[in-house]
Amino acid sequence: MPTASRPAQPRSLKENPPLKILISGASGFIGGELVRQLEEDGHTVLRLVRSEPKSESERTWAPSARMVDAGLIESVDAVINLSGAPTGHLPWTRGYKKQILDSRIDSTAALAEAMGRASSPPAVFLNASAVGYYGDRPAERLTEESSKGEGFLADVVDKWEATAHIAPEATRVVTFRTGLVVGRGGAFTPLIPLTRLGLGSRFGTGGQHWPWISLYDEAAAIRHLLTSSLSGPVNLAGPTPATSDRITRLLAKDMHRWYGFAIPEPIITTALGAAGMDLLLASQKVLPQRLLEDGFVFRHSTVETAIDEMIATA
Repeated sequence: MPTASRPAQPRSLKENPPLKILISGASGFIGGELVRQLEEDGHTVLRLVRSEPKSESERTWAPSARMVDAGLIESVDAVINLSGAPTGHLPWTRGYKKQILDSRIDSTAALAEAMGRASSPPAVFLNASAVGYYGDRPAERLTEESSKGEGFLADVVDKWEATAHIAPEATRVVTFRTGLVVGRGGAFTPLIPLTRLGLGSRFGTGGQHWPWISLYDEAAAIRHLLTSSLSGPVNLAGPTPATSDRITRLLAKDMHRWYGFAIPEPIITTALGAAGMDLLLASQKVLPQRLLEDGFVFRHSTVETAIDEMIATA
């Protein structure tokens, strides 16, 4: 599994602002906020789309066929890949598990292979990844040096990150491992309406750690990695770990709703199988060690500040 030993790019993006950045998944939950912040910084953003382009900023690609224009790749300073079938789509049938894996491998390989064909590849390739790499690790402090865990998502992430590293050595590769993103989307898409209905629940014991990060900090950290010298895996998680009960209880408190249900672990695993274990019951005390050492400053250092702002700005 490649780590931070990969050589850095021959030129620093800090020397050449503003940047021209190609993004896949730009219309998604994280992508939308990332594009907003990048454009606010004055960067030019090109969006990869599967359909016919509808604006000057869109470019067509076919990730399932691993097709992307190498000339387009040559024209940009950085590539950010956020593509992948959502893990929150349930149930995880055998067919959907294959889609989760294939969508990540195909999109990553399409971009990395195009970089290999480019006469002048981009300086940076930032590829999405996930804290699922660590598996269920109660009581452990998990940094980028921690070993791979067990389970379906751990295996997916291992293959996903390895695929990103087929990019040429001239390109600095970062695989940013994300967990629960606090914002009006992603995992909070079902949590918010259920809580509004008074159905906020504790999952299992509630003592399992959920690696969280605010939507703003997720995008800001990706921006930081554009001009950092870091390569290899980087944990994108808030600096103060929180349990799942702390998160769901706080959501109910901020929404002024009753919080009294508890869903026992056997019911979750029976109903959802591997998805219930990987998404709801796995305990992962993930720490953003490399990000902090690199000087990144979080806007939301606790999950309370992240959820408070999310609810207050609705």
